[in-house]
Amino acid sequence: MYISCTPPRTLLYLEGNPKLKNKINDIIEYSGIDLNMGIKIVSLRDNKTLYAYNSQKLLMPASTNKLYTCAAALHYLGNDYTFKTSVLKNNNNLILKGGGDPDLKIDELDSLAKIVSKSVKKVDTLYVDDTFLDSLNYGEGWMWDEGPWWYAAPVSALSVNDNCVDFYIEPGSIGRSAKIDHFPETSYITFENNSITVDETLDFKKIKIDRDWVSNRNNFSVTGEILNTTKKDTIFRNIYDPTLFTGTIFKELLKKHGTKVKLLSLKPQDLSDYKEIANHKSDSLIVSAKNLMRLSDNLTAELFVKSIGALDSLPGTWETGLNSVKSFLAGQVKMDTSQIRLADGSGVSRYTLTSSDQLISLLTWIYNSKHKDDFISTLPGGGWPNSTLEKRLINEGGKVRAKTGGLSGVRNLAGYIESQKYGTVAFSILMNGYIGSSSKHRYVQNQIIKIIIYD
Repeated sequence: MYISCTPPRTLLYLEGNPKLKNKINDIIEYSGIDLNMGIKIVSLRDNKTLYAYNSQKLLMPASTNKLYTCAAALHYLGNDYTFKTSVLKNNNNLILKGGGDPDLKIDELDSLAKIVSKSVKKVDTLYVDDTFLDSLNYGEGWMWDEGPWWYAAPVSALSVNDNCVDFYIEPGSIGRSAKIDHFPETSYITFENNSITVDETLDFKKIKIDRDWVSNRNNFSVTGEILNTTKKDTIFRNIYDPTLFTGTIFKELLKKHGTKVKLLSLKPQDLSDYKEIANHKSDSLIVSAKNLMRLSDNLTAELFVKSIGALDSLPGTWETGLNSVKSFLAGQVKMDTSQIRLADGSGVSRYTLTSSDQLISLLTWIYNSKHKDDFISTLPGGGWPNSTLEKRLINEGGKVRAKTGGLSGVRNLAGYIESQKYGTVAFSILMNGYIGSSSKHRYVQNQIIKIIIYD
């Protein structure tokens, strides 16, 4: 991971409610944080600015960028949009065609294989077709050494299981390897277990699961130590080439159901004689949007953007999708998009830049649009389980609905607050350029939100 640069902090302007200014300034001052920061808090009841600090300053939004992506997806695709994965047939050949589904699961792929196997017993070539979207797997500005982590899974129109392998790990006998299973079980990966179970922490080397990502290979290795008292855990690691990953698993599932496949290949040139024999349609987009916002799923964000791009022309690309997002922000939100940089949909890219002013413009527009209820439903509340706010603002619960955003040196939060005094409040807190732990930055954000709620 890379640490963002920290130029000298400059106070560009400070405005808002005098009493709130004093309270929030005290929190910031006493915390001792020293970084680039932009904050804006607005009451949506009367559109008055309650607090603003350097709110026009362009900063890295990290995953708060997903606020733009989610809003644009609701606008262009609609809350009931579905993604289709199809199987087509011509003579003894099949095509597995991806439609950009961000949530395709192994059991759904298995159901397709079961349907196909009822009528097809021998396949000369199984083609995999990901041409609904372009072939770029990684976004502009994504770091080359992001490695095998879940959040950096490659992007493809044909994706399954978040383009990851799930490793289930628990201690073995002392002196023996940890017990490790993985899902899905597939020949697409290799796996070597060099871990060891121990009963003491002296010179302890934490267990590590890695993939040979430097060579773009799907060889996984486990090293390090696990305490014999450790509970069973799940670790997620991404794979290289999601299209072939999905195709290989589908081929293996066909075999399980009695259909033999001789060859796996990329899509044929001529599709004119192929007929659809089975398909799977995803849940509606709003279901994927909740996964996007509550778990901060980067793969979903990028598939949303490229699918928006596919509305204009095939294949869908980051360029066409992001241009559409900017058109939405300019045309609907009335934002000056010359003052924003969108390099991806998820905010993983450090080239993406926005300001608290811009985020507040979006949040204000959404609150007064037909997408209000859908959009707010995707945002987690304080303390919500299985969300990025699970361990934050627990006592505040549904009084805050917000999107987090974090990279190394970046900690952000933006969304809505319900305040008895100020009504519904839109807020954006962007913090960039610190070194070390983010705990005190999260603490400052939490305290600012509590002041708005309980003032």
